[in-house]
Amino acid sequence: MNTEKVYDEVEINAKLAAELPHWVYEDGWIRRKYKTGGWKATLMVVNTVGHLAEAAWHHPDLTVSYAFVIVKLVTHSAKGISDKDFALAKKIEEVICWQPGKEGGALEGTPNEDQRFKYIKYD
Repeated sequence: MNTEKVYDEVEINAKLAAELPHWVYEDGWIRRKYKTGGWKATLMVVNTVGHLAEAAWHHPDLTVSYAFVIVKLVTHSAKGISDKDFALAKKIEEVICWQPGKEGGALEGTPNEDQRFKYIKYD
């Protein structure tokens, strides 16, 4: 018997607005489109999401193109959106959108101004 809480559409949209504003609820999935600077960056995003999903043992559907990755999450076993989806979405968002240069520490971050190194198109 499955005991995972499944959220309804109103709850999902409220949680997304409060916690994951760049994610949307669409066709039974929560999803996010990450725009990248090109193929290399796209592959790095895919590999990062893959690592996080495998570590979490919760696997999204991905749509991959030259300069973007769409991540879609649903808990198939629960037949809807559960806490697993929100938790993995938060971790993906945290890691993919990390900008160390804005933290003022030792890490300067990717020089996005130079087209040769362009990585993520941050929102």
